[in-house]
Amino acid sequence: MSFTANGLLQYVLYFGVILLLTKPLGLYMAKVYTSEKTFVEKGLGWLERLLYRIAGVDPTLEMNWRQYAVAVIMFSVGGFVLLYAILRLQGVLPMNPQNFPGVSPDLAFNTAIGFLTNTNWQSYSGESTMSYFSQMAGLAVQNFISAAVGMAILVALIRGFTSKKTNLIGNFWVDMIRTNLYILLPLSLILAVLLGSQGVVQTFSPNVPVPLIEKSIVEEKKDDKGIVTQKADVVTEQSIAVGPVASQIAIKQLGTNGGGFFNVNSAHPFENPTAFSNFLEMVAILLIPAALCYTFGVMVGDRRQGWAIWIAMAAILMPLTLLCVGIEQHGNPLFANLGIDQSLGNMEGKEVRFGTANSAIWATVTTAASNGSVNSMHDSFTPLGGMIPLIMLQFSEVVFGGVGSGLYGMLAYVLVTVFIAGLMVGRTPEYLGKKIQSFEMKMVSIAILITPLIVLVGTAIAVMIEVGKAGIFNPGAQGFSEVLYAFTSAGDNNGSAFAGLSANTPFYNIALGICMLLGRFWIIIPILAIAGSFAEKNSVPPSAGTLPTHTPLFIAMLVGIVVMVGLLTYVPALALGPVAEHFNLLK
Repeated sequence: MSFTANGLLQYVLYFGVILLLTKPLGLYMAKVYTSEKTFVEKGLGWLERLLYRIAGVDPTLEMNWRQYAVAVIMFSVGGFVLLYAILRLQGVLPMNPQNFPGVSPDLAFNTAIGFLTNTNWQSYSGESTMSYFSQMAGLAVQNFISAAVGMAILVALIRGFTSKKTNLIGNFWVDMIRTNLYILLPLSLILAVLLGSQGVVQTFSPNVPVPLIEKSIVEEKKDDKGIVTQKADVVTEQSIAVGPVASQIAIKQLGTNGGGFFNVNSAHPFENPTAFSNFLEMVAILLIPAALCYTFGVMVGDRRQGWAIWIAMAAILMPLTLLCVGIEQHGNPLFANLGIDQSLGNMEGKEVRFGTANSAIWATVTTAASNGSVNSMHDSFTPLGGMIPLIMLQFSEVVFGGVGSGLYGMLAYVLVTVFIAGLMVGRTPEYLGKKIQSFEMKMVSIAILITPLIVLVGTAIAVMIEVGKAGIFNPGAQGFSEVLYAFTSAGDNNGSAFAGLSANTPFYNIALGICMLLGRFWIIIPILAIAGSFAEKNSVPPSAGTLPTHTPLFIAMLVGIVVMVGLLTYVPALALGPVAEHFNLLK
């Protein structure tokens, strides 16, 4: 490995800014969820009350965990149906200056599930497939809603820890509306304006024709029978895709959605034109997941608990990020053998305006945070460099993770850690004054084990059957890594792709869509069940035998459990993919 001073500076600056913003935003979100008046609510409170009246929601009525779960599922089903209809009927809907036809059934199914589950898996080119109406009324709206659902589930779980002798954990409709109105919308507006100032496009104009400086000659092509398949032509202009980009990019990053307006995502100069826009977008990826740790500490009445989880997440993410930066800045050994200058590191698949450090930081952070956006092509990383984002995915988005979903996933690991520690000393485990019993551990086991099951079974099927193997362009270890990455990304609701895999086929669209559904809701339901179970229990006062859950020892135990349980499951698969490819390079 090798590091440049500039790369280390960017690394320190990035994580320093995330740390500085954690407390103020976390405190603000805690006020939103505890209904404490904020300056934003003073201006938008009338709109919140109006939305309740329109929707027929009584904000004073709370739900038990089953009612909360039904509300989440029914709301999600409605969102899926609406988005699917928009995509299928795109050709007859307004705001379609390029006259794109309706999306095919399997692609519409995959895309609707992807944006519904906060995965935003995209097996299509946005600028040549989706109309402005589909991008805004369909995809961008789901960016807000799916993020708000994850945050609402987290808040319900927190109420489970803080409530006593009740079966009520809040009102889903209130949590969802307040999340969107007071957190996601204001932050997205600020970020969209800042991105627009850097040159991110925001327009409803159709594609812009631009004359070419040099004419491009298209030669005539014939098939084996001599039939002309492509006529000779002289191209004198290029059509430049534009659209309402800045508004969608803001929420795609803040909501850890990741779905890009353009095919190459944030590597596109209209999505991410400058070094400053790149920094803003990277900060936005981790901003809310990091701040929610502090929100958790405030809401449970012990801020040390929130900081302990933040530190545990950072203890995993920061070393792996630095490792990825070092590997990519070291370069590709095959290029070195050919005498190619790699003073800037491995620049294959990376934008010159970002370089290796920003590309490696982004790749690691986006896969940790369940964001999935990219500013470089992960398929072009060195084998070990590309393995780092894959490893981050395989932590099941609990290292900061998606907004809300990352923290409630990590809290599942916290319960496992406390339970194991309790068994070691022969004492009934407790967390935040609530006893952890068999029901909670059953639900935690389901939430933790479902993702590896989805990923490994899906990958095995894809590399065994012909329709799965047909989409693999790169044979051997690289091709296996691409399939493993795709199912890991779908099962963990991330949405990034390793590239090199033809995923826009009925098999992959349907298979990955099913993985995204299971990876989202098979975790949400157990988490809500845990929230309901804890809410019904009385708090146990701490005693001499109570395990402190904010100490360095507990943080170290938590990190160890996450690594052992969350990652070791995938070691054989990693050995068949990126590790095998790395050793092939050394031959």
